Formats: sequence, structure tokens, C-alpha cells
Amino acid sequence: MGGVRGLAHANLRAPAAMIERLRRFYTDVIGLREGPRPAFRSGSRGYWLYAGDADVLHLTVAGPGDAPPAPTGHFNHLAFACTDLAAVRARLDAAGLPYEIDEVDALGQVQLFLTDPCGLDVELNFQR
Repeated sequence: MGGVRGLAHANLRAPAAMIERLRRFYTDVIGLREGPRPAFRSGSRGYWLYAGDADVLHLTVAGPGDAPPAPTGHFNHLAFACTDLAAVRARLDAAGLPYEIDEVDALGQVQLFLTDPCGLDVELNFQR
């Protein structure tokens, strides 16, 4: 029986200036890397950001006729499995980005919580 085998990616759609801010945030601060993105027949523009070999976050430039941003409704945040807590904290501190820390003993995890340039909450998870 066919079915879902995992989450393929998340997509953020915004005007070009915001997409550039998001690209810099997710690459320079969070640590994703920009990678290959196919040409689409629709002429869609943007970036695919990768964690390892997987494209996990797509950034799409909104067209002039696109509807305004939709409210996120009940959607709360994106979460990423990360490595090197000290290095990531140093990047966040150097960028002057505020974040909260939580330690989840039952999972052996340290979690950092912050907000991206378009207001979406981001969770970074580190194994201890």
C-alpha cells in the first residue's frame, strides 16, 4: 500500500526582497546551503535550500498578481535537526538574533527557538 514516507520540504513564498532576506537568514545563520533548483515551466523563481543532500526548504518569489501572504493559521514552526550547538549559538550571537533555550532531558536535546525575517518561528534541535 502506498503512502507518505516522510516530509519532502517546506515552502515559503514572499516578495523578492523578503526572499533574499530569508535566503541569507537560512544559509548564513541557520546553516542550510543553497543548491540546485530545476527550471520550472511556470517561470517560478527562487531558491532550494539543502540540509546535506536533501532540499528541505524552498523559497519562492511571489509574482506581482499573487495574493497577499496567508495567515499561518495553526501552523506554528519549522524545526531542524542540527549539529554543533556552540557554533550555531556563536552565529546567532554574532548576528544579534535573540533566541530562547530549552533543555529536554527526556530526549537528550537542547533546543533553540528564534524567529525568521518573515515572522515564522524556527526550532533548532541538538543532541547532547
